[in-house]
Amino acid sequence: MKITMLGSGYVGLVSGTCFSEFGFDVCCVDKDSNKINNLKNNIIPIYEPGLENLVKKNSAANRLSFSNNINKNIKEADVVFIAVGTPARRGDGHADLSYVYEAAEQIAKNLSGYTLVITKSTVPVGTGDEVKNIIKQTNPKANFDIISNPEFLREGNAIEDFMRPDRVIVGCETKKAKAIISTIYKPLYLIETPIIFTDLKTAELIKYSANAFLAVKISYINQMADLCEKVGADISDVARGIGLDKRIGSKFLHPGPGYGGSCFPKDTLALIETSKQNKTNISIVETVVKYNQQRKYDMAEKIITILKSDYENKKVSILGLAFKPETDDMRDSPCLDIIPKLQEKGIKISAFDPVAMDEAKKILKDIEFAKNMDNCLKNSDALVILTEWNEFRSLSPSQLNGMKGKLLIDMRNALNPNNFKRSKFDLIQLGRSR
Repeated sequence: MKITMLGSGYVGLVSGTCFSEFGFDVCCVDKDSNKINNLKNNIIPIYEPGLENLVKKNSAANRLSFSNNINKNIKEADVVFIAVGTPARRGDGHADLSYVYEAAEQIAKNLSGYTLVITKSTVPVGTGDEVKNIIKQTNPKANFDIISNPEFLREGNAIEDFMRPDRVIVGCETKKAKAIISTIYKPLYLIETPIIFTDLKTAELIKYSANAFLAVKISYINQMADLCEKVGADISDVARGIGLDKRIGSKFLHPGPGYGGSCFPKDTLALIETSKQNKTNISIVETVVKYNQQRKYDMAEKIITILKSDYENKKVSILGLAFKPETDDMRDSPCLDIIPKLQEKGIKISAFDPVAMDEAKKILKDIEFAKNMDNCLKNSDALVILTEWNEFRSLSPSQLNGMKGKLLIDMRNALNPNNFKRSKFDLIQLGRSR
């Protein structure tokens, strides 16, 4: 079976590579010739643990290839995945489906024999039907079926999420399509992965519903952290106490400066727009979107308040720039709102991130990008942790001697407070009284 993956971004590259690991002949295609040339030379455009090794392994085994020839690879394919970007559309927040629809037209013009067309991109309800209509209108004789197969890949853990997922969601319409995708995911049947078959619209909505729910959960624990600080409770114990309830679960109950990344911000906005179009009430998600944006500004104000005064003579060290650990993704990272607010006060910023420095330099201006953590901390008045990389979790007082000040503002509760109780440092964490 020949699989063609339209789009070699995060979803397309990870999914295509993992399907080749399953033993299929996969070609990842993209219009970006520079990206394709790099991939042919095993130069990976994103940071994702384990991905580079899998690309090299399957390329060497001739199961994984990369190409700019979109038309040829559609014609040769038994299965075509649409894995192009669906960014938030400027002006209204709805998902920009222009790349998806363009892909549908290209598929229609190049279909050769029966082909299964699978939408992997995150798309609003009804997109699968529209893709089907585009293909039929462009090529009335086309012999194909449509499937919606949304991805649930966490950046930094994508390989594991693909190989050992919580579930696989498949929206399909025919027995033939169901049989083919069952073959594609056969390795997951062997490890008893739940595979849910449903219709196109339901599969599309499951993806948005899941991400919106997690965004709500993150915002809820952030608000509880604020309350804990006011009443003198400990958010870590509160989170553990409620997380042990199986109806709630412990994941995504970690306070922080607000969610970011490539999925939650745009998917919550798209779900809101879908709700508005269908005249339904989704006020919970609307409130979460507004709260999450304000949360980032509030965290900047929190830092400013802790610093007290004389901002223009203060140097603040920022550890962590990516929106989460194990990725170089800077999209909607809290630091993009927090750092400029600090700079408005005249605060000098030194920053370090283990892998996101190159991406950060494209966006953040007028800050010192340190070569390592020690250089970042040198002569700083305060340390702010914005991303909970493992190497930051192990920080101890002896590693902070290069600092001039004693303020440690841990916005991920990454540090062990017991390590700082008898030190000169003042550790401030979210949801914990000082």
